[in-house]
Amino acid sequence: MMAIFPENFLWGGAIAANQAEGAWNVDGKGVAITDVTEHGIAKNQHDQKVEPGKFYPSHEAIDFYHRYADDLAYMAEMGFKCFRTSIAWTRIFPTGEEEEPNEKGLEFYDKLFDKMIELGMEPVVTISHYETPLHLYTKYNGWESKELIPLFEKYCRVIFNRYKDKVKYWMTFNEMNNVQTIPYAAAAMDLTGNQSNQLRQIYQAAHNMYVANALANKLAKEIMPHAHMGIMLSLSQAAAYPASPRPKDVFGTLQFQRRTFINADVQLKGKYPNYIKRVWKENDVHIDMTDEELQLIADYPSSFLGFSYYRSSIFEDGMKIYGDTGGVVGKKNPYLEVSDWGWPIDPLGLRWMCNLMQDRYDCPLFIVENGLGDNDIISEDGKIHDKARSKYLIDHVRAIGEAIQDGCDIIGYTWWGPIDIVSAGTGEMKKRYGFVYVDKDNDGNGTLERMKKDSFDIYKEIIETNGENLF
Repeated sequence: MMAIFPENFLWGGAIAANQAEGAWNVDGKGVAITDVTEHGIAKNQHDQKVEPGKFYPSHEAIDFYHRYADDLAYMAEMGFKCFRTSIAWTRIFPTGEEEEPNEKGLEFYDKLFDKMIELGMEPVVTISHYETPLHLYTKYNGWESKELIPLFEKYCRVIFNRYKDKVKYWMTFNEMNNVQTIPYAAAAMDLTGNQSNQLRQIYQAAHNMYVANALANKLAKEIMPHAHMGIMLSLSQAAAYPASPRPKDVFGTLQFQRRTFINADVQLKGKYPNYIKRVWKENDVHIDMTDEELQLIADYPSSFLGFSYYRSSIFEDGMKIYGDTGGVVGKKNPYLEVSDWGWPIDPLGLRWMCNLMQDRYDCPLFIVENGLGDNDIISEDGKIHDKARSKYLIDHVRAIGEAIQDGCDIIGYTWWGPIDIVSAGTGEMKKRYGFVYVDKDNDGNGTLERMKKDSFDIYKEIIETNGENLF
């Protein structure tokens, strides 16, 4: 039988600094937008500053900052070829506006990336993963302001020069299309005023991030020409089925999907699509953009599409759109089972998204988040028999194998949360994704001791056989 997965396929796992590192004010780190949220960053509910006596899950998280070497040893035991994490912007520039970077922060990522490479893993780095400096939110309302563009460029210049010989795979903004549904997380921004003004804010912030993305690509070509520069989107936002064959539901679903597609259209194709002009006109939206910015976007597109996929949804024309870190919450799909947290489980939806994106953009695809948040129980034998997670993993890897046979150019797969981390959506520890259990509860109690789950060996075998054991 011919191999399905490429020989150099990047099997691995993914975390985010704000959900794992902890050490929120250690070694000169500044306050990030995540550091003032109690119940997850997806709710757009947060304090204006760190309030004494309050429990903020990100402040300790799982203490990856001090335990990364031991945690990465677990990943190496599974055979990881890569490991995705993010650089905490506030470790490098505590407020975002300093002239000089924080050397202690830079040193931490030197040690982290060195350990990954020593253990045979390619670092895959998200430059900004829901951890914009709180100061930039307070002063500028985040990415609504063009003031963030040169600050982000400065940040990129520093980390590109520092890690150019260690990191080959980069993505600029995590799930950037979530500016539509969770603007505080994705763009460090509050929406204000009427619907027209809120849409203006959303598209202005997105435009400013497109410009910043293009500048990052330009810098990368200059500083590290062999690096791969990608974008990262939530395709759970696009994996929407029409609620019925009613033409309004079908066309409404397309219009809804375009809220995600526009991000890839602009950053991969290098220009705004025609369909957005009508949206702006009908909603009286006027974006501050220049010819120079549009030329920059055209000249420096991204080279691959990284994306998360957790679930699909059902869209009915006219429905109120509510989203979280897993995607859009639509109507119930009677054909799908759901997780403990009510998320539909749809591996064929992942194959569909891979095919749709390959047809539309004809570029390499990198599945950088996919996983199952579940309520793990330690059994009487002292072990965690996480059958639901193991099944989810097997079914979705099989779907990826099918997509590769369909002709999709998929370069890697990083399971979300290979070790239990704080949930971005809810701030919980109880909602666990890991192959490795962390002893900590929602209130911050626990020893932080690590323990393998049954799914650990399942993923290890998948990687050892390069996925062939599933076919």
